[in-house]
Parts: sequence; C-alpha cells; structure tokens
Amino acid sequence: MASAARAARLYVGNLPWTVGHRQLTEYFSQFGPVQSARVVFDRSTGLSKGYGFIEFASPSGAADATNKQVHILEGLNLTVQVQNN
Repeated sequence: MASAARAARLYVGNLPWTVGHRQLTEYFSQFGPVQSARVVFDRSTGLSKGYGFIEFASPSGAADATNKQVHILEGLNLTVQVQNN
C-alpha cells in the first residue's frame, strides 16, 4: 500500500458509457481535491471506451480512493488502480 500513498494518478475502469469528465470529478472529489479527470472516448463514435484517469492534487486523495473496497457509479462496480507512469 505504500506505493498507493505516493501515487496521485489512478486508472478507473468499467465506467458506464454515460459518465463523462464532470461526473468522474464529482464522484472522486469525495476522496480529495481532483486536479484532473479524463474519460477516454472513441474518436470515430464519440462514445466512452469505459475507462479513464483521475489525478488528485495530493497523494492522500489517491490513497483514500484506492483504500475503498467498492466504487459504484450508475450501478456499475468500478475498477480503481494506481496508474504506473
């Protein structure tokens, strides 16, 4: 868990296709100040690819988010992992 405490960027998978940057920021802001949130979209269809990235302003926000066992957004269990650079 020590590596999670140092990381400030997280991968978020299994996102509902209806979730955008704003909803991702709103959900994860409960763990700390979000510096950026990015949902990856398919360029040809404009639809979400079902994953994105969250960057916290402080490492403690990322640690708090990864310490939570279950993340549910719009009825789906999200996959939240430390993003390796």
